Amino acid sequence: MTEYKIAAMMRTDVTMLTPRTPIRRAVALLVEARAAAAPVIGDDGDLVGILSQKDCFRPALHASYYREWKGNVAEHMTRDVVAIEADDDLIRAAEMFMTYPHRVFPVRRGARITGLLHRSDVLAALSRIG
Repeated sequence: MTEYKIAAMMRTDVTMLTPRTPIRRAVALLVEARAAAAPVIGDDGDLVGILSQKDCFRPALHASYYREWKGNVAEHMTRDVVAIEADDDLIRAAEMFMTYPHRVFPVRRGARITGLLHRSDVLAALSRIG
């Protein structure tokens, strides 16, 4: 049942950021991609954080008030990232979305990020069963 593996339902066209990316640029990339979040990748290629739309509200509000953007992704990202493995299945993903309030999970194969899993995609897959 490979169609129920995370690797088969994850999105692979993912915006990736680095901790040094200016926050203004990161916000623009998220908006342009219509992305809920973007993985933050360190110099070694490993996941070091995630920047969500919610994480961007504070710097965006600051910029709208003071008319200047300050900081980089490292200052605003979430460092404690909950990720899911590419080989996990649909049930594991559904349980994780019930446990955590996240809209997306980074998908990893080992230490490398291979895509993002969206809550809406898991719900759609569940609705097709039966």
